[in-house]
Amino acid sequence: MQMVAVYSIKGGVGKTASAVNLAARASLAGHRVLLWDLDPQAATTFYLRNKPRVRGGGVEKLVKGKAALNKAVRDTPLDNLDLLPASFESRELDQLLEGRKSSRLRKVLKPLFEDYDLVILDCPPSISTLSGQVFSSVDVLLVPVVPTTLSLRTLEQLQNHLDREDIATPVWPFFTLVDKRRKMHMQTIEDFRQQWPAQLSSIIPNASVVERMGVEQAPLSSFAPRSAAAHAYRELWEEIERRL
Repeated sequence: MQMVAVYSIKGGVGKTASAVNLAARASLAGHRVLLWDLDPQAATTFYLRNKPRVRGGGVEKLVKGKAALNKAVRDTPLDNLDLLPASFESRELDQLLEGRKSSRLRKVLKPLFEDYDLVILDCPPSISTLSGQVFSSVDVLLVPVVPTTLSLRTLEQLQNHLDREDIATPVWPFFTLVDKRRKMHMQTIEDFRQQWPAQLSSIIPNASVVERMGVEQAPLSSFAPRSAAAHAYRELWEEIERRL
């Protein structure tokens, strides 16, 4: 089983939309996928038509390894895609993980290793105890980046933090919310390729159909499979799949 995290220090970069759409694409490709919503806002949980509640003992028992995972993991409307929901209680994760071994999140999921090919973590935007656990538990960090100065700055902050903490987890950035009509966006993307050779080449457009995910409570592949954004996420997943 492989674990990846969709993570960014900065909010508003399309992180949750990317996590849901990539999980959907992976499941359509025949992989058994678990999507773990770690954000107390529970947007991923909402998108996949589940209630923001961690069954089987709640977040505290989940972290302690005492939760009934068969009850905590929920079905979704998509074949091959299951969800470990978030709840408002998830805001306590930092406190609950304090002082635990750095790969605790991976150990929590150990009983499920034979059940899934891929686990995707949707992470809140912060540098915290939780994010440190994420960095040490996953095989790769998928980092959505908007082609703006502030978004690129947070990517540099992330890499500097990983270097200072001697964390070797690979960082694969990719561009989201891109407007190809804007010269600055396209020039930023072109310059970025030279600085970050690990960059994923697929570009996610800034499209209103992505905003409709909240109305439809579904990934793009379910309600707008022919849209440019759905096509971009399909290409992005295929690129990630090849690298993994």
